[in-house]
Amino acid sequence: MRSATLVILIANVAVFLLGIGSFSAFALWPLGPNFEPFQVVTYSFLHGNLAHLFFNMFALYMFGGPLERLWGTPKFVVFYFASVLAAAAAQLIVTAASGSQYPTVGASGGVFGLLLGFALMFPRERLAIYGILPMPAWLFVTLYGLLELYLGVAGTQSGVAHFAHLGGMAGGALVMLMWRTSRTERLGP
Repeated sequence: MRSATLVILIANVAVFLLGIGSFSAFALWPLGPNFEPFQVVTYSFLHGNLAHLFFNMFALYMFGGPLERLWGTPKFVVFYFASVLAAAAAQLIVTAASGSQYPTVGASGGVFGLLLGFALMFPRERLAIYGILPMPAWLFVTLYGLLELYLGVAGTQSGVAHFAHLGGMAGGALVMLMWRTSRTERLGP
């Protein structure tokens, strides 16, 4: 595991161990009296329970490490936090449209960006759900993204920020598109 992946993982665990109840001001609140601009980053270091933390950190470890080795630390950090910010933007839009007054916490937006990045960089890598049904990364992430869209539109699994997950994927896709465009421009026609 590379340095930024490890630092993000340790920071998430440390914040959780310090006690999540005292950090509600750092959660991502809907636009309104409780919202503060710094929350678009700080929410990603908070988790509602141990299972939430575990699954996000496991995914960060599994997908962040290979991407950081491939891209290097500076590009990885830009990619991860662009996914976090895009997830926050998506969640703010959804909460404004729905009138929700509940805060959002978790690194899931950044993790979903990493999932997309992994699928694009390692499309043939085999992934398996609970050790069964192995499939190529591109298919796994495509199906997972479609499931998130369905669950978000259907409104199932209340308390899960499905559109934030999709926003994280969109943020990651946008960064990769910008990287590709800038590389093409440098190479010229």
